[in-house]
Amino acid sequence: MNGADSLVQTLLNGGVDVCFTNPGTSEMHFVAALDRHHDMRCVLGLQENVVTGAADGYARMLDKPASTLLHTGPGLANGFANLHNAKRAFQPIVNIVGDHATYHVQYDSPLTSDIEGIAAPVSGWVRTSRTSGEVAGDAAEAIQFANTAPGNISTLILPANAAWGEATAAVVPAPPPAPKVPDAAHIWAIAKIIRSGEPVLVLAANRALRVDGLELLSRATNFDGVDLLAQMSNARVERGAGRVAIDRVRYPVDQAVEQLAPYRHLILVAAKEPVAFFAYPDKPSRLMPDGCQIHTLVEREEDVMAALDGLVAELGVANSPVRLPAPVLPPLPSHGMDQDIIAAVLAHMIPDNAIISDESITTGRRFFSDTFTSRPHSWLQITGGAIGAGLPMATGAAIACPDRPVIALQADGSAMYTLQALWTQAREGSNTTTLIFSNRSYKILLGEMANVGVRNPGPKAMDMLELDRPPLDWVALAKGMGVDAGVATDAHELVRQMERGLACEGPYLIEVVL
Repeated sequence: MNGADSLVQTLLNGGVDVCFTNPGTSEMHFVAALDRHHDMRCVLGLQENVVTGAADGYARMLDKPASTLLHTGPGLANGFANLHNAKRAFQPIVNIVGDHATYHVQYDSPLTSDIEGIAAPVSGWVRTSRTSGEVAGDAAEAIQFANTAPGNISTLILPANAAWGEATAAVVPAPPPAPKVPDAAHIWAIAKIIRSGEPVLVLAANRALRVDGLELLSRATNFDGVDLLAQMSNARVERGAGRVAIDRVRYPVDQAVEQLAPYRHLILVAAKEPVAFFAYPDKPSRLMPDGCQIHTLVEREEDVMAALDGLVAELGVANSPVRLPAPVLPPLPSHGMDQDIIAAVLAHMIPDNAIISDESITTGRRFFSDTFTSRPHSWLQITGGAIGAGLPMATGAAIACPDRPVIALQADGSAMYTLQALWTQAREGSNTTTLIFSNRSYKILLGEMANVGVRNPGPKAMDMLELDRPPLDWVALAKGMGVDAGVATDAHELVRQMERGLACEGPYLIEVVL
């Protein structure tokens, strides 16, 4: 057994049985070890940001880490953006980053870099295994940390000689520590605020947005003057008919300020205080009104479900009925194409038990509210604002849940950041249907330019925001990656194309022309 073998077996011992990979020379012994362990599934991505984004989507659906395999510092840096998104989503990932042999680093060859320095901002745990004998123990610690609530990113750096050197045995990772449960006095104080009769907003995120958490939240907020919202962006929300409907804090600052203005108390449930996504001239950074008191029921790293169970018991509503929205969908349109029409089509077309990967940016702002009572589904959002998440996230979700249909709602500009994910979907036969919203611009930036006070932008400025010279041919791009594709220019054709995509085996892409 060499160090690489001990690493793979330790990963498997810890339940990490999928590795999203983009290897290089330094990792060849690890590649060979992966080949020798048939219980480990390896999924190739053609760019590291696809690899890390897929690991994020996988973790969101299974609540356990996958491994990544990245090539030295530049490979890790290429995957940085989607590790940033995964960190903001509090998802468990175990990165394995190859490096030069320890004795070779002193010669400063071209790929030498500060890998620990690159890893630190997107990792809660970073270590370099200096010898082959350290690898298994270090990997076990990495897995334990990744699985510690609410979910963390570990980065293990594997020098080439630590991979090829002799090792004695793999390790079984220790279980993560149990999350802390908020004490009864604290829960009593929160319940008192909910009963106060003053305007209260309960803001939820993370584990609280699963089916059981939302049902407890529905009971706990069924009091006069108490409302329930989710954060602006969330790792995963369980939604659809028969489930509690929860809206989000709005993205535009003026709308969010108006939405949040009535409240005198904010209660955080594994969430953070809402703030503006960006700073704008003459607009606030903090979105809650002056004088609003902020309280925390439970931190994201604590036992969220125990806190919610304790709250409904303290409020005496543990057996109260859950509030569900009336099962009303917007009319299914037959012609035209705009944001409202797309939202209505989606509301009708989302299949049962689907997974939605949402990086629709500007086009999709109506999608969430119009699909409250669609068929039951999981909704994944871009959480860190680093665009290029949607296609990889959908890819990882499809690997995690091959029996569930995945729909990627994808802006055209951000899709170009990680277009290579389509190739991985084709190679793996992923059950994914991608809707590309082809407005041929970075449309959100047109609005952001006005928000920061820039008026009447000239042709040079506009040239940096438009994608129409030449226009992107999404059907050709998809087919070049091995993915069948079609075009929809009106509602009738969008329905037809979605039926085709959801029925076919393997991935399908629809260019939705706006």
